[in-house]
Amino acid sequence: MPLQLFTPQDSAILLIDHQVGTMSWIRSDAIDNVKAAAFALAKAAVALDLPLILTSSQEDHFQGPLQPEFETIAPKQYQNRIRRTGVVNAWEDPAFAAAVKDTGRRNLIIAGVTNDVCTVYPTLSALDEGYQVQAVADAGGSITKLADDAALRRMEKAGAIITSTTMTLTELARNWASDAGQKLLPILGELLPH
Repeated sequence: MPLQLFTPQDSAILLIDHQVGTMSWIRSDAIDNVKAAAFALAKAAVALDLPLILTSSQEDHFQGPLQPEFETIAPKQYQNRIRRTGVVNAWEDPAFAAAVKDTGRRNLIIAGVTNDVCTVYPTLSALDEGYQVQAVADAGGSITKLADDAALRRMEKAGAIITSTTMTLTELARNWASDAGQKLLPILGELLPH
């Protein structure tokens, strides 16, 4: 059965470990690009009233706190973020898994700061539990390009749709004249080259 396009009514956005320290591990893309993509996804979730789950791991260690911009973009979600104590696969943290299930959404848009650690495992776990997953490749990166490619291939082979932030926003908008389109157009505009 072909996958249906995701809509604001059936999707949730999960942003994993976009922390000050972990961001410095990315070498496969420019860190500013990854930040802009992650922030755009958070802004889209807020604009469209999509469930947005933020999670971090060991904020008091070298991973550091979540990027401070998230507190401005999504203050309630930032306050309610799932603070994991070291579990690598966010899905294996009971509070995170429960938060996802509580959304009632079966279409998950997932982005982690590192595709080869933070994104890949929760994506595989969600797929295993019957969710449809879009992994947003450019809202994360990896230590090397090779590691990034390997993570994306592994997720795709398992059944995830590999996508980009621009594709995600335009898929949710569907029509620029719609209410969703009008809300997402300025967010997309921030990502376009000037």
